[in-house]
Amino acid sequence: MSEDSGLTTVYIAYGQPEAEIIRGRLQSEGIPAILRYESAGLVYGLTINGLGEVRVQVPSSLAQQAKKILTAQEDEDANLPDQVQNKES
Repeated sequence: MSEDSGLTTVYIAYGQPEAEIIRGRLQSEGIPAILRYESAGLVYGLTINGLGEVRVQVPSSLAQQAKKILTAQEDEDANLPDQVQNKES
């Protein structure tokens, strides 16, 4: 999803809080990221029909690295419920 501005969308979040977490994760790895969103969704708190959709964008030259970081994070998160269940037992 390359854009004319030299930015590439690497993640689409459905709400500002989720997008902020993703942006923070990328920034902690040294990848600058910006958020693009429809302001009506943010103002009214709607997350339907594209409202509330937030695109996390990075420089195109870092897009592949950013996607790897996010994929690795998803893999770690997939194992989290098993770890939580084991601690509760």
